[in-house]
Amino acid sequence: MPSFEIEGKLIRKFDAENKSQSFQTREFVIEVPDGNYPQFVKFQLTQDRCGAIDAHKEGETIKVHFDLRGREWQGKYFTNLNAWRVEKAGAAAAPPPAAKSDFDFPTAADEPAFVNEDLPF
Repeated sequence: MPSFEIEGKLIRKFDAENKSQSFQTREFVIEVPDGNYPQFVKFQLTQDRCGAIDAHKEGETIKVHFDLRGREWQGKYFTNLNAWRVEKAGAAAAPPPAAKSDFDFPTAADEPAFVNEDLPF
């Protein structure tokens, strides 16, 4: 499933809620400009990511990285915007490390350090 990112002004942070003994969530809302009618978008953090919003103050512009999650329950359908990283807007985020597979070509960084003091050069 693809991931998304969006920037907006942090409007409200809610307290974490324990949904069960082993599962907790926390919601927050950002305001996203959209012409004459700004949009108020609610996101959900889960488990160990519930603290990701702690360092940010209401009124601050943030960037939210999120996934779309959907489920069916008793004939009704629900959609969540599941945030997995929150950062100050404009912050240069390091790209995620690329996963190596058995089919990747080696690069100079993969070259082993080789020292042979017997060679004349």
